[in-house]
Amino acid sequence: MKRMSKTASHLNGFPSGDSLGGTVSRYRDKQNIYKQGAPAYTLFYIQEGGVRLTTRAKNQPSAVTAILGVNDLFGELCLAGYPLRVSTAVALTASSIRTIKKERMLQLLRRKNKLSNSLVAYLLSSVKNYQDHVAHLLTSSAEQRLARVLLRLAHVNGKSAAVVEIPVLSHQVLAEMVGTTRSRVNVFMNRFRKAGLINYDGGLEVHRSLRKVLRNSRNHR
Repeated sequence: MKRMSKTASHLNGFPSGDSLGGTVSRYRDKQNIYKQGAPAYTLFYIQEGGVRLTTRAKNQPSAVTAILGVNDLFGELCLAGYPLRVSTAVALTASSIRTIKKERMLQLLRRKNKLSNSLVAYLLSSVKNYQDHVAHLLTSSAEQRLARVLLRLAHVNGKSAAVVEIPVLSHQVLAEMVGTTRSRVNVFMNRFRKAGLINYDGGLEVHRSLRKVLRNSRNHR
């Protein structure tokens, strides 16, 4: 698989994850990064690859709560005092991930400089994105929700590259994230491909033009 194209960092204010400190580790496809219920004293920054977060309630199957890509942080709830992980994090593909100690991140946040401002903005944006995700589950069609997941993983916006490559996700994983069936995801993905909105070429290429699906969906939930 080709290396994923890197997009502009969501953490505006520093050029790379090096500014965060910590150590970088490599993870294999489908390798656990941490499990729900484990002690939470670090957070993570994705330099290459992608990560899936799942949460399992008692006597319930696991639910996909987030699909993350390059330049995303995760595990940040430790900063709010959560002693244990509330989800399981698994690498979607071979990934390079920076581990940052909670104490180090708190030091960065207290500095009140350009970097700390960027980090605070990112963390606030993460809360908003989660709220938006819940709202979209209630108000968007399944096709729109699928498009939004792909665009989110590729960090596609008005200023991003026209085409961004992301890890190939199984249609079952996408179905769990979107809240629909695998067969419907298959229909939507084929439709996107035929319309030139995505492309399979080793990895999964997401075109910026996929954003138009968010405005014009022909399908109901």
